[in-house]
Amino acid sequence: MISRRTLLTCLGGLALGAGAWGTGAYRATMAAAEARIVKRSSIFQSSAGALEYAVAGSGPPLMMIHGTGGGFDQGLLFAHGLIEAGFQVIAPSRFGYLRSAFPEDDSPAHQADVLAELLDYLEIDQIAVAGGSAGALTSAEFALRHPERCSHLVLIVPASNLTGRDPVEFTALQSAVVERVLNSDLWFWSFATLAPQTLLRTLLATDPSLLAGVSPEERRRADLIREGLMPITQKTQGLRADGFWAGAPTTTAFENIAVPTLIVSCEDDLFGTAETARLLDNRIPDTRLVVFPDGGHIWLGHDAELTREMSEFITAV
Repeated sequence: MISRRTLLTCLGGLALGAGAWGTGAYRATMAAAEARIVKRSSIFQSSAGALEYAVAGSGPPLMMIHGTGGGFDQGLLFAHGLIEAGFQVIAPSRFGYLRSAFPEDDSPAHQADVLAELLDYLEIDQIAVAGGSAGALTSAEFALRHPERCSHLVLIVPASNLTGRDPVEFTALQSAVVERVLNSDLWFWSFATLAPQTLLRTLLATDPSLLAGVSPEERRRADLIREGLMPITQKTQGLRADGFWAGAPTTTAFENIAVPTLIVSCEDDLFGTAETARLLDNRIPDTRLVVFPDGGHIWLGHDAELTREMSEFITAV
């Protein structure tokens, strides 16, 4: 379990910091967040309600399912290299994120079924499916429930409780503090602005010291992931659901996945997904496992390698 003492210390001064900072920078951040997502996506009316999605690029289709705190925009960011490499990327917003509905059944299995409806609507018969972090659960369920629609499966830093122990379990106090931050755009903005490295370590499970050793492009990607968490109040339901499904002992029958599967993680991911990746490598019949020596939960410094691994895996005969 990750220590969050620094997080609690920083959050203790957020109210003072937010008041002293003024409203101009906060309003500018919210305007930038709105500009990032407005008019870039479409809405499909599924059996579970509205499902937001975006399509970018042209070529072989790939569905990129975002992680915790994301949305369709995070999916496009994760897949930007694949778009440039000649893939058509479909990036949905999962249940409870941005403009997607939050149905009573918010399980990864139900989400997988709704994503199959989206493919019907888009007239796509078969597709490679990738999911990052908590999105890997939905990706795995899609491969299980719709194997004829899934040509390849990619699980990136997969968040799943395979051992009966939640690797990011919060104390009651930590849960109360995080809940307060996630229910206010102003509080979350204050946290992200006043303690960006703490945010990177705690919510994105990546050691901030890695920033010094990566390219400017990778530092910018880290910034974009952090900035992409806003507006946090449009993602609260999805965040809560991810916390439950990723933390509860898994019910996904990974051993029954019958499609070729690429599993990618980083040794120093503070959410412990390297161990999860190795366990999944033993459970899923047809796998390729790649564990980078560093990079944290956002594979910092390895985005180009991840893109290459995925492209070669999906296009290989």
